[in-house]
Amino acid sequence: MKIPVLLDTDIGTDIDDALALAYMLKQPECELLGITTVTGQPQIRAQLADAVCRALGYNDLPIHSGTDNPLKVPQRQTEAPQRTVLAKYPHKEDFKPNTAVDFLQQTIRARPGEITLLTIGPLTNIAHLFNLDPQIPELLKQHVMMGGLYFDKALGYGQTEWNTSGDPHATDFVFSHAVPKVYCIGLDVTTCCKMSADECRKRFSKEPYQIIGEMAEVWFDRRSEITFHDPLAAACIFEPLLCTFESGLVRVELQDGQKIGRTSFNPRQKQKPHQVAVDVNSDAFFKHYFDICR
Repeated sequence: MKIPVLLDTDIGTDIDDALALAYMLKQPECELLGITTVTGQPQIRAQLADAVCRALGYNDLPIHSGTDNPLKVPQRQTEAPQRTVLAKYPHKEDFKPNTAVDFLQQTIRARPGEITLLTIGPLTNIAHLFNLDPQIPELLKQHVMMGGLYFDKALGYGQTEWNTSGDPHATDFVFSHAVPKVYCIGLDVTTCCKMSADECRKRFSKEPYQIIGEMAEVWFDRRSEITFHDPLAAACIFEPLLCTFESGLVRVELQDGQKIGRTSFNPRQKQKPHQVAVDVNSDAFFKHYFDICR
């Protein structure tokens, strides 16, 4: 039986969102119900998601543009730099603004207790969703997210992670709501899953993945490798043993301006609603990913 999934993404900046989307489209156990986009230029990000879907043979997958600005802090991710590939690849142009939250609400309510919500960007859309319809968290099967830094293991990344700090108030709001199961895949484990630019070019140079390779070149203008943050979170839905998880309580820093959005994890709390990844088998992950994305 396939696992029904909704994907919320900020595709168009880091290349790992496109890598995760390709995995979801190719994963035979995935019933991808739709895609919603978030953060700066969400309509262009929807175009990019549609272009990737079409390149991989999916022409009618529901895609909805979401919220462009965080709840309270300034937007740090104002543009989608990978939009440059859109001139070469077919895609839908006319995405209406701010339809994501309504789509998520209607889809989840239509299938209570069945749907996995996968978030691989800032949690703005999801905070608006939970605020609009407070019953939605309990109607989900689970929430799997790429976000956070829980054990200070990710050297070179500072004290915060991009998704959680991109909209810290949304992150805090979402973590405060009770979803039946919450799995957090943070920098502690994703930074163990890296690939060089040269290896990426070998892997994504031919159809149907050429669009991924061209999007990656925008990323490689400033970097020499990619980290499979989001694909690891996606893979954990179908292969949860790729990571080891520990139960506890996640909190989000909102008061300290230098650390706003920082996540902390306490496994000693009486209430342990959050499952946080503490280790990953990176070799098994890469084997699994490329078994799916052949």
